[in-house]
Amino acid sequence: MPGVTLLTFEFKMYAIRVRPQYPKPYQVRWKVGPKPHAQSFSTKTLADGRRSQLMATAQRGEQFDVETGRPKSELVALKHQLTWFDHAKDYAKMKWDEAASAKGRATRADALAAITAALVKDTKGAPSPTVLRRALTSYAFNFSEHRTPPPEQLTSALTWLAAKALPMPELEDDSERIRAALKALSTRLNGKRAAASTITNRRTVFNNALRYAVERKRLTTNPLTSVDWSPPPTDDEIDWRYVPNPRQARALIDAVGTLGPRGEHLQAFFGCGYYAATRPAEAMNLKKGDCTLPETGWGVVLLSGSSSRVGSAWTDDGKSYEERGLKRRARSSVRDVPIPPELVKLLRSHIDRYGVAPDGRLFRAAQGGVLLSKEYPEVWKEARKAVLTNEQIASPFAEVPYCLRKAGISFWLASGVDPTEVARRAGHSVAVLYKFYAKVLDGRRDQANALIERAMRAAEQGSEEA
Repeated sequence: MPGVTLLTFEFKMYAIRVRPQYPKPYQVRWKVGPKPHAQSFSTKTLADGRRSQLMATAQRGEQFDVETGRPKSELVALKHQLTWFDHAKDYAKMKWDEAASAKGRATRADALAAITAALVKDTKGAPSPTVLRRALTSYAFNFSEHRTPPPEQLTSALTWLAAKALPMPELEDDSERIRAALKALSTRLNGKRAAASTITNRRTVFNNALRYAVERKRLTTNPLTSVDWSPPPTDDEIDWRYVPNPRQARALIDAVGTLGPRGEHLQAFFGCGYYAATRPAEAMNLKKGDCTLPETGWGVVLLSGSSSRVGSAWTDDGKSYEERGLKRRARSSVRDVPIPPELVKLLRSHIDRYGVAPDGRLFRAAQGGVLLSKEYPEVWKEARKAVLTNEQIASPFAEVPYCLRKAGISFWLASGVDPTEVARRAGHSVAVLYKFYAKVLDGRRDQANALIERAMRAAEQGSEEA
């Protein structure tokens, strides 16, 4: 019967089989009762050691388990041994309490779920990948006080995984287990390869979880460092074929204002993305008190935080969105961004027409509350249809609202604004600016070279005349 341990003294050992065509060519073979068992090793020394160990155990008169082939003493040890699943939950709980970022919690849970599903003894009786992933992300690695009890299907999936999870020492003994986890974190549920950034982020979570295992003395070393595997390279530089130029950006923002009440309400929101280079989450958090909007001339917006939708299951207060400080900045950081008269006019008109939310926010969801991250992309899709050609619509050109930020930053650079000031306004480091906007900066470098060359010629002419 499944789950029943059947012990016997019937044990027979065979000679080591050598199979050169396999990565682990040395196979230890033995038989417990009527059932044959085998274990492969990369070197003959390791195989000899395991064979001697099993024979010595049998000679001591110890019983063996028919199903697994293991000695009774090993079964008892394994029963009380920490598994990867246990460790992953412990690591996720430690990080949950240590870092309260809801977005980080959700991202970490996704990574651990992909990895943990692969670190099992076998897949007999496994639930569907979708069910198992949901059980892991929503319950095993989620410690919210606002969770509802898991459905029976998800409870069963976690019970199966607890029984099948690999003991921690096996991660050190078998590099193929690590490779299986790396393959899993590189693959989406539909079997297709995950995005390069996703793979890199998940691999970082895996590495950090293994480092935590070493810290807690659950592993002697981090096995990931000995596996020859690298995440796929990422092309961080922006593909300028798909970034709108100033004329196109303005046309898209104008088109938003023609798309009925919802579009009219969001026109200034998109204007912030282009003229102030705000991230969508930063514009969602913008309040009237953050804006200096004179009747004429330039104004200023103060960016002090962002609001992003992550789901109530990941926040401490049970809200569906998270209020955070500026990206990669201290919670108290404030970024002041001068804004041109075009955006000043859009914001003044928006406030005159719609007022502000009770908490002072400029932009709200259709039913009130925080602007939903699924709401403004729908309006953007309609604006693309109104402005772009069929060929552009079918391509990634201006595909998402975030392209307005890229367009705004590149326009500042092309206009000759000092990169240090551009980086400050955009909330980037100078290094990141050069990394993402290299092509625009290369163009400015050519302009700088021309200026230097012109000055050198003038200096040479002056020395000749003298």
